[in-house]
Amino acid sequence: MRMRKKKHGDERRALLSHLMIAADQLKPGTAKQFFAQPNRPLYLEIGCGKGDFVIGMAQRHPEWNFLAIERVPDVILCAMEKCDAAFLHEIPENVRFCIANATLLTEYFTCGEVDGIFLNFSDPWPKAGHEKRRLTYASFLSQYRTIMSPGKTVIFKTDNRGLFDYSLESFAANGWKMTDITYDLHNSIYNEDNIQTEYERNFSAKGFPINRVVAHVPTDIQADSADTTD
Repeated sequence: MRMRKKKHGDERRALLSHLMIAADQLKPGTAKQFFAQPNRPLYLEIGCGKGDFVIGMAQRHPEWNFLAIERVPDVILCAMEKCDAAFLHEIPENVRFCIANATLLTEYFTCGEVDGIFLNFSDPWPKAGHEKRRLTYASFLSQYRTIMSPGKTVIFKTDNRGLFDYSLESFAANGWKMTDITYDLHNSIYNEDNIQTEYERNFSAKGFPINRVVAHVPTDIQADSADTTD
């Protein structure tokens, strides 16, 4: 469902500019300088939605920095306003937002700059002709490999079983090792540390199982076997 356009969106985003990094400011090797503690590990959420996940992670892990990327300005406005309220209108040290396109990640980050990526309920782009838009398509996995070091992880959650099965195949075909695979996250051993998105809560309440996998950046081009749980 398309979000209704926010009234006075530009003005409201301007009031929260302290939480934003402009895409044209984000150059390879510079991302960490926008945080109070630039030596901390940097994690990305690609497609942050209304911000529940990245805010929860920032609160749980103050020792890490989090950058939430979202391409829709009105969606990122919701996330920033929620973040502002969650941190009691103080400027959080370890979470920032950027209106950016995930197809350009290697223009924003240098090799090994990112310590982990979270993909939460990405658009499934179900039509065959839209395969290249899926965030687990080979070209995106190649970019993730470039901006992260071998062994670092992409953690992917979705309620869409078709997208999940496609993603498992894509990870395997591109040499990524997979662990902690579950087709029912909320009834698995991995749920204890799970931070839910608003979308996740809504769909789980309707009885939709949540799929999750941890995919590890390859050390070489050979495909590794998947370790499956559940």
